[in-house]
Amino acid sequence: MTAFRPLPENRRARIAVLDDYMGVAHRLADWSILADRADVSFLTHAIAPDRLTTELAEYDVLCLLRERTAFPGDVLRGLPNLRALAITGRQNRTLDTDTALALGLPVMTTDGSGDGVYATLELAWGLILSLVRHIPAETGAMRGGAWQTRLGTALYGKTIGIVGLGKLGARMALVARAFGMDVIAWSPNLTHDRAAAADATLVDKETLFRRADIVSLHLVLGPTTRGIVSATDLDRMKPDAILINTARGPLVDTGALIEVLERGGIAGAGIDVFDHEPLAADHPLRQTPGALLTPHLGYCVRETFEAFYSQSVDNLDGWLNGTPRRLLQGAG
Repeated sequence: MTAFRPLPENRRARIAVLDDYMGVAHRLADWSILADRADVSFLTHAIAPDRLTTELAEYDVLCLLRERTAFPGDVLRGLPNLRALAITGRQNRTLDTDTALALGLPVMTTDGSGDGVYATLELAWGLILSLVRHIPAETGAMRGGAWQTRLGTALYGKTIGIVGLGKLGARMALVARAFGMDVIAWSPNLTHDRAAAADATLVDKETLFRRADIVSLHLVLGPTTRGIVSATDLDRMKPDAILINTARGPLVDTGALIEVLERGGIAGAGIDVFDHEPLAADHPLRQTPGALLTPHLGYCVRETFEAFYSQSVDNLDGWLNGTPRRLLQGAG
């Protein structure tokens, strides 16, 4: 087993908290616990992949917020001064953990999202309601002096198709039932028993996209789910149906989604996640009609961030004392 890289000698440790876009990390945990042994920098900008090894060269520890910045093996190997990683959440799919451990970097995790565990599905329902009742458009019209410009659609009696019926998908089904909706579901490995346990009806993929008034995605991104929503699937949807994606951008063929929205093939799409984040300022999705966009806000609530950062501070305190905590399984 590779030994962990040692703490810095005869100087204070340098810690970088990455991707703090909203500038809130410093006030959501008691970072002063580390002040006698370390200097902590809060980086509020996204760093381009080709700038990572240059901009982060001086730091001993990187504190990563979920999967906002990818750290493949070549980047980790290009940071010879790096001594530890503190990640938020139990895993990070964009971090090459095998390389990190082979390099002697302890990878410290956090236990979860605290009371923000269902925050992403709450946002999904916010997107749904915003689209079916035209809330952003009506708000804009009100500011311009107008009154009642668009007729909305009720959820009661409609059908929601849930793609992925895990922890969040099952909770989506529960809320949908409270609205009086019919719930159908599909995923590559979903069984009738698991669907029934969530009070949903298992259907095949084609049926889901044809029948659903709302399609909401709750799958994990992986080799078998990348692009799982294709142009063919989008073409099967009703012209008054909407698509909701609060899971991962690459689950959907983005080009096909833009095309179907531009020609009015579906009524709208609520999108919180994108192929590359932050979404480029000139990305065509920003100008696509019917696209309601939010900047990956799903898990971004105070409750989640307080849990993430308070445990990260505790982990860093342990590392500075020579006893790193909550090590990724297989580390240490």
